[in-house]
Amino acid sequence: MRKASKPVLPEEESALFRNAVRDAIPLETPPRASLAAKQMSPVPVQSLLDHHDALAESASGFHSWEQSLETGKEACYLREGLGRDVVRKLRRGHWVAQDMIDLHGQNREEARRLLSAFLGACLKRGLRCVRVVHGKGLRSPNREPVLKGKVQHWLARRDEVLAFCQAPQSEGGSGALLVLLKA
Repeated sequence: MRKASKPVLPEEESALFRNAVRDAIPLETPPRASLAAKQMSPVPVQSLLDHHDALAESASGFHSWEQSLETGKEACYLREGLGRDVVRKLRRGHWVAQDMIDLHGQNREEARRLLSAFLGACLKRGLRCVRVVHGKGLRSPNREPVLKGKVQHWLARRDEVLAFCQAPQSEGGSGALLVLLKA
């Protein structure tokens, strides 16, 4: 390959150009960012969250039987005497959520009252599977979910609740539960 040669201006055109720009003041070149700028080290967010969870868990003491079924962050409960396949079926969508309640923005007392009334109404209607949206706590102080643990605790104590598990991402993920009720 041949290099492209630079076009050569005749001497009179070059002199004419220099004469036209002789009073021009060169522009200052703006300072450029250095490519070798110091880069910030990444923040290990998940490690910090895990550490925070471990501290909270150690401060709260031993877990109840209901909480011992939980794996990782995913909420899971199964009434004593039922087979583990019930939770697996619930997770995989064997039962479709027939109704839902959204507890966003409620305080603890309002949420408990609304949840109790909702479950009672569902039993009267003969519903088998419902979704309870408790939220992820993103707008709560310290971005900690307030209702999440409370709702799980309330549901585990209700006789009509056979099982519950975290809803799939498309139905609320860690901010919602699928609840299986007695037939």
